[in-house]
Amino acid sequence: MFIPRKAKYKKAFKGRVKGNTKGGSDLVFGDYGLKAVGVARINSNQIEAARRTIVKVLRSNNKKFKLWIRIFPNIPVSKKPADVRMGKGKGSVEFWVFRVSPGRILFEVSNVPIDLVKIAFDKASSKLPIGCKLISDCNIL
Repeated sequence: MFIPRKAKYKKAFKGRVKGNTKGGSDLVFGDYGLKAVGVARINSNQIEAARRTIVKVLRSNNKKFKLWIRIFPNIPVSKKPADVRMGKGKGSVEFWVFRVSPGRILFEVSNVPIDLVKIAFDKASSKLPIGCKLISDCNIL
């Protein structure tokens, strides 16, 4: 599970995700990438589930692949317990999220054949609360 060691502020406002991504929309490290199509808040458990799925599929056929996770949950989400009255401050931090805008690269892989990448990214995108597509060197597959 991904959690930051330190945060500038203990609790954050909810915020909104507007427009396309400002950065992180191009392949930098790998040959293939998983690109977000919509807007969502992805929490650390969902990122870890997608990572495990990709590794499981790729490790079965190829031991020398490389995987990059291009997102990290850095925004705390707080919740108050159930059956608590109004007031008495903001709740404690429950989990961490990353706000994803359309066009953001979530994962990248290299040293893997395209048929395995399609299977792995298809399974991983089902673990995420957002629509995704496979890209390769700025070409959509």
